[in-house]
Amino acid sequence: MYMDRTYVVQNAPDCLPVHELGLQLWKEQVVRAPRIHDRLNSVLLDMISRERGGESVDRGLLRSATQMLSDLGSSVYCDDFERAFLGASGEFFAAEAQQLLACCDCPEYLRRAEARLGEEVERCRAYLHPSSEARITQVVETELLGRHVGVLLEMADSGLVPMLQHDRFDDLGRLYALLKRPGVANGLAQLRAGMGALLRETGRALVSDPECARDPTDYVQRLLQEKDKYDSLIARSFVMDKTFQNALTAAYEYFLNLNPRSPEFISLFVDDFLRKGLKGASEEDQERLLDKVMMLFRFLQEKDVFEKYFKQHLAKRLLGGRTVSDDAERSFIVKLKTECGYQFTSKIEGMFTDVRTSRDTMAAFKAHLEAARASAPRGDGAGPSAGGGGEGVDMGGVELGVQVLTTGSWPTPSGAHCNLPAELERCCEAFRAFYLSKQTGRRLLWQTNMGSADLRAHFPAAKHELNVSTYSMCILLLFNGADALSYADIAFQTAIPRPDLKRALQSLACVKGKNVLRKEPPGKDVDELLDVFHFNESFSSKLHKVKIGTVAAQKESEPEKAETRQRIEDDRKPQIEAAIVRIMKARRVLDHNAIVSEVTKQLSGRFMPNPAVVKKRIESLIEREFLERDRTDRKLYRYLA
Repeated sequence: MYMDRTYVVQNAPDCLPVHELGLQLWKEQVVRAPRIHDRLNSVLLDMISRERGGESVDRGLLRSATQMLSDLGSSVYCDDFERAFLGASGEFFAAEAQQLLACCDCPEYLRRAEARLGEEVERCRAYLHPSSEARITQVVETELLGRHVGVLLEMADSGLVPMLQHDRFDDLGRLYALLKRPGVANGLAQLRAGMGALLRETGRALVSDPECARDPTDYVQRLLQEKDKYDSLIARSFVMDKTFQNALTAAYEYFLNLNPRSPEFISLFVDDFLRKGLKGASEEDQERLLDKVMMLFRFLQEKDVFEKYFKQHLAKRLLGGRTVSDDAERSFIVKLKTECGYQFTSKIEGMFTDVRTSRDTMAAFKAHLEAARASAPRGDGAGPSAGGGGEGVDMGGVELGVQVLTTGSWPTPSGAHCNLPAELERCCEAFRAFYLSKQTGRRLLWQTNMGSADLRAHFPAAKHELNVSTYSMCILLLFNGADALSYADIAFQTAIPRPDLKRALQSLACVKGKNVLRKEPPGKDVDELLDVFHFNESFSSKLHKVKIGTVAAQKESEPEKAETRQRIEDDRKPQIEAAIVRIMKARRVLDHNAIVSEVTKQLSGRFMPNPAVVKKRIESLIEREFLERDRTDRKLYRYLA
């Protein structure tokens, strides 16, 4: 101790201390001696290999040996033992991987790999240096998983696709956790691509299924069920991984827009829900469903098409009084407004405003009638009369309800006029006179195609109250003065448009259980030349109030679809032009491709503009001198102030 601490320090400062010298000699003369070095490694690796094979070994001896090597320096431990240990381990696990692939399905293989990883970590902590844990773990990950990701995912009966199809969430969670490890290069990317490919294929089959196309409610319900399944999968198995959520969104955006009728079907689903609600569901459940529908709405590229159909269906609900819950309606409008902004819902909110205003107007009209009835002189046999603009009108026992709609807010086109019965015509004129006496500068146009009526009908067997459309009412009242009328007679007296007249007659004469008229000759279709309609004296129903031809959202016919699509295209033109003008006003000079790109970016929240249509709108703006072409570069446009 004296020599080591004092003498050597004072007289030979370059000499190593006794302990370090001893370690150096031990390393050079013993550990790295040719006969000992190779044998030591062989014995250590053999013991580890036997333990991996299930045998029991002396872990204390192994720990002492590896501790000795690490005491000689990290380079000795790494160079003399760890390098050989990692190489032998790689060979062991590469061979084991081949054995497992030959005898195990994917879930079992994953369980074995997970167990091996746990064993190696435990082994490392038991008798290896802590620095070896990360390295041996990476070897196991690479040999058991990284080199075989594709094979595992594509296993025919147990790979990714079968696991997804059979909702094996636990196995998928294990797969995700293993492929996420650092030693598995691009593991999650391959898993994500596989999930996205399956979802796209499933979604493409769903949106192109003709059976689903016949039932819009089922179509959307299946889309929501598939989305719920993958949301649950990502939550339970993929720990809400944002990249997998993005892959799910991309897949839905892809296949949902493959079907051009998706916006219409989603609107029909909303219409069905807001007319009927969910039986036995709480408000929270209803809100949850509306949120799911809004999620599908976000995936739509043609949001303006959804808006067009939604307004049509909403108009029928509001005018027919078929809304199950005003709160649900308002909640959905708020969601649309939050998603797309005020401009998207301004006309929709205007529809609700008109309905509220109409209630107040009708209350004032009824008060006006009461006042006129109270002040009218009683003559012999004179009925009640109402003064509207100074002219007395006999309401004839008719209870009139009018909804005043603002032109532009409602999607209803100008309905073709039909001949109203005289008793109803007088009531309408009374309301017109009253309304115009209160409002200045306004014009009333009756939309008889959107109305409904309740009629008291006397049949030999019983009395019934019939709820019908205005067109059906006009037809039925003709039978107060006739027992039988031909199609031509009805068409002449009512002046109802031909397609609407046929539908009304079919609903009155061809629907079993609601056939208040009888058609001769019998049949489901209406023949304009041969058919004669009779009052059906044998009509009976268990219900006192019978609904016939109720106004409800129905799938469009082909001509109606074409007409709706044309209206949508016409509505898009000014929006595209406005976007072009805004862009050019800010940029002054821009080439054609840049304009198309900017317009697409601005309008993608409502629809994806067609580049050919954008080009036509640019040409139109040039003709109207909003823009001009550059004289030298024809693809360059300049804004004209």
